[in-house]
Amino acid sequence: MPQLVLIAADLVAIGVLVLGVYFPRHRRRDLVAAYLGVNVGVLAVATALSSSAVGVGLGLGLFGVLSIIRLRSTELAQTEVAFYFAALALGLLGGLGAGSTGAELLVAGLMALVVAVMWAGGHPRLMRRYRQQQVIVDRAFTDEAALIAHLEGLFDARVHQVTVQQVDLVDDTTTVDVRLELGARSPAVPVEPRMTGPLHRADVR
Repeated sequence: MPQLVLIAADLVAIGVLVLGVYFPRHRRRDLVAAYLGVNVGVLAVATALSSSAVGVGLGLGLFGVLSIIRLRSTELAQTEVAFYFAALALGLLGGLGAGSTGAELLVAGLMALVVAVMWAGGHPRLMRRYRQQQVIVDRAFTDEAALIAHLEGLFDARVHQVTVQQVDLVDDTTTVDVRLELGARSPAVPVEPRMTGPLHRADVR
């Protein structure tokens, strides 16, 4: 009976996580099936191994193997990777959580914690003014201050960090990874973000 309770708790948790949190925010249908399938698959294997002496170790090994296979198969955004690991964690908790007596409440609480963290951590209102973008600027900047001023004027935002990835003097472009805060630009106050990466680099063809 405790095992059935945890299986039901896992199904409720993964349903809320995928259909109540992930899909309404990201609208990627193919990952809905992936998250549900991975969760139920891990749940089934972990439940079958829960009575074995090597169940926990084998379950964690399965977690690692599935992670490597999935993450190497396609490119995922960091948010989607987090949902993927959350789905795996819920399956393992539901399948292996009944190994000790009286652990049902703890496991159910951990499941709720995983779902709550994913809901709060990816909420659109959390740090909504902050952005990270890779930008190709149609000028070859070799001056840090000029590059930052150009990006702030382009986005009407305060630049917190710039990583120059490439300066192409032939095509007159600059490729940068920029971290910025929308609506926080203050012309009266000089901005001194940290800049990393090669500042002088030319591609000659």
